[in-house]
Amino acid sequence: MARVLVIDDEDVIGAVLRYAFLEQGHETLVADGGRQGIERARAEHPDAIVLDLMMPEVTGHDVLAALRDDSAEDDVPILVLTAVTQSRERDLCLAEGGDMVMTKPFAPREVASVVDGMLALPPAPSFRHSA
Repeated sequence: MARVLVIDDEDVIGAVLRYAFLEQGHETLVADGGRQGIERARAEHPDAIVLDLMMPEVTGHDVLAALRDDSAEDDVPILVLTAVTQSRERDLCLAEGGDMVMTKPFAPREVASVVDGMLALPPAPSFRHSA
């Protein structure tokens, strides 16, 4: 069983994904927005994160920057969910440290399967702290 943190400002997204991850046998933590997401990630040390990109105040980009700059969280796989379908937005998310990008709308079971696949991979060597 893995612990998955869902960071999204829409309650329904967190509820739907919580159910999909429960079906896969995972514990799900939900954070309401970017600020709470950063705090929960640092406090709870999840095995994977599902991150909404477009949130008020603290965006998904801000969350990626904060978590990838934090040595305790820099190797946690992050799946970014976004309604933006432009390839440059996807490329930016990957460059900022997202491991995968999926577009909204999405199938909750597909998100859970993608996260399962990410969890099955060995951790990638961290290049984010080499300067």
